[in-house]
Amino acid sequence: MTELCKTTCFDQDKVEHIKISLAKVEQKLPDLADFYKLLGNNTRLKILLSLNEAELCVCDIAHVLELSMAATSHQLKLLRDQGWLKKREDGKMVYYRLHNIELVNALKGDLDLLKTR
Repeated sequence: MTELCKTTCFDQDKVEHIKISLAKVEQKLPDLADFYKLLGNNTRLKILLSLNEAELCVCDIAHVLELSMAATSHQLKLLRDQGWLKKREDGKMVYYRLHNIELVNALKGDLDLLKTR
């Protein structure tokens, strides 16, 4: 175990307040880390941003991404399993759309933030 700092904190109240704040969300942090791992992929980000434009069939998404149908379907499944996408079947065709627009709004905000760097 690593040794903790033994110097008295300058603002013990602030440190305690932050520790309490972190404790409230600590159980969700692994989920948040998994969330960012899943988003840490250019292909999945492109899918989400593309579906923000319109509902698309798997074939259209594959063409947008210039990927095989199998690779596209795999990425779509990962996003769908997280509840971020909805699918609609029309005969043999499968169409995808965003389930959560707030996610794409957050991504667009992050892109805007990167532009200012």
